[in-house]
Amino acid sequence: MLELILGGYALLVWLVFIKLKLLPWNIKSQVGAATGAVVLAASLVLTINVVAPTSSDVRAVNLVSEIVPRVQGTVTRVVVEGNTMVKKGDVLLQIDDTPYRLKVKELQAKLADATGSAKTLWQDHDAARSDVLAAQANLDLMTKRLSEASRLAGAGAGAHYDVENFDAEVKKAKAALAAARSAEAKAQIRLESVVGPDIASVAQIKAQLEAAQYDVASTVIRAPADGYAVNVAVRPGNYLMTLPFRPAMSFVEREQRILAYYDQNELRYVKPGQKAEIALKTAPGKLVYAKVDSIVWANAQGQMMQSGAVPNTPAEMLQAPPPQKYAVKLTPVDHDGRQPLPVPMGARGVGAIYTDKAKPMHLLRMVMVRAQSKLNYLVLKLH
Repeated sequence: MLELILGGYALLVWLVFIKLKLLPWNIKSQVGAATGAVVLAASLVLTINVVAPTSSDVRAVNLVSEIVPRVQGTVTRVVVEGNTMVKKGDVLLQIDDTPYRLKVKELQAKLADATGSAKTLWQDHDAARSDVLAAQANLDLMTKRLSEASRLAGAGAGAHYDVENFDAEVKKAKAALAAARSAEAKAQIRLESVVGPDIASVAQIKAQLEAAQYDVASTVIRAPADGYAVNVAVRPGNYLMTLPFRPAMSFVEREQRILAYYDQNELRYVKPGQKAEIALKTAPGKLVYAKVDSIVWANAQGQMMQSGAVPNTPAEMLQAPPPQKYAVKLTPVDHDGRQPLPVPMGARGVGAIYTDKAKPMHLLRMVMVRAQSKLNYLVLKLH
């Protein structure tokens, strides 16, 4: 479009100075015409780069999840095929669950035993209470006998041996009562040690059983979102480990972000909601219509890593690194009732954002974007 405008300007100069000779074609007019062309071109370029900024670095980015099993084991079944779209929750692969099912059965048996033992706690508590009552009655009896023997011995009607004997029996009865009360307290504590509706021992085994059942469920690995798996090299018989650096496969989520990177001084008039157009190499001759979702006002140059060292500055004779660009998140939208073009992950291209300033000049940028879209038909290589 810029070439057309300059061509029109050259045609106007030709008509005025050469064809119609309305003005003399001398050194002054020649310098003026050349200067006017330069000023016109510079004004157009500098203005359009601000009111309709363009980016030659537009990327389609998808979220990628590394599928790492939560439990280890031998792969028994691989359901998913590479590059096949699946829904969230669909089965990707399955690990042998035999050891985990056996663990569940073991804990189920322990739970049944613990539940049965819990039912006897009240009986143990009642028995301990009865032992306390019996020990208290024996202590009362021995105390009474000791009192009687002491009176008789004091009156000369009894032997001191009986006094000593009953004194020993009282001490034994007190020790037996203390032991009975301790047993009753222990039984009471076991009854009061509950987690929710269950006694602690039962609740503990229930928690272990739930964890084991979760392990069984984890042997079936499902899709974390809508998308497709790539790099499906796992096969039945492979042994998978719960190691993050050895994923079973990579899963590309359907959710996508289109990012356009702009120089730091190009975004002064860009705001969310403004229209944008993208010409991708994967879709020659076509445009992806979009709108500005947001501007990511951050880049790596503004990040300082956590460290105990004082931040360093470049050496005096070294130039500072060039400023990094800012990313603008674009969201594809419908156009003329048509759905947005499907954009493959990693697609690259150029894009333009149309701000609210100098809207008549947007036409120049639209022509440039469409011309670039047509140029994408060309495959410029010799091998």
